[in-house]
Amino acid sequence: MLYLDRPAWPWRGRLWSHLISDVSHAELHAFAEALGAPRRGFDRDHYDIPAERFAMAVWLGARVVPSRELVRLLRDAGLRRPKHLVPTAGRR
Repeated sequence: MLYLDRPAWPWRGRLWSHLISDVSHAELHAFAEALGAPRRGFDRDHYDIPAERFAMAVWLGARVVPSRELVRLLRDAGLRRPKHLVPTAGRR
């Protein structure tokens, strides 16, 4: 299943959501590609999705949940990749 939080994270003059999968990174990448999200939007265990793509993500089947729920879902699925555990070179 795919999940995202509401666009509430400001960066570069826009608001952003986080998109995750509780199944696999392969599922996440496939969904992001269908959404038209560039691979550079992938950050360790989620995609950063601009507010303009939020409605399309929901239409494609992503479920909207609070941000804390995203972290819990990632941890429960064993897909959480905290920044301190990911090498900085070539992490995307």
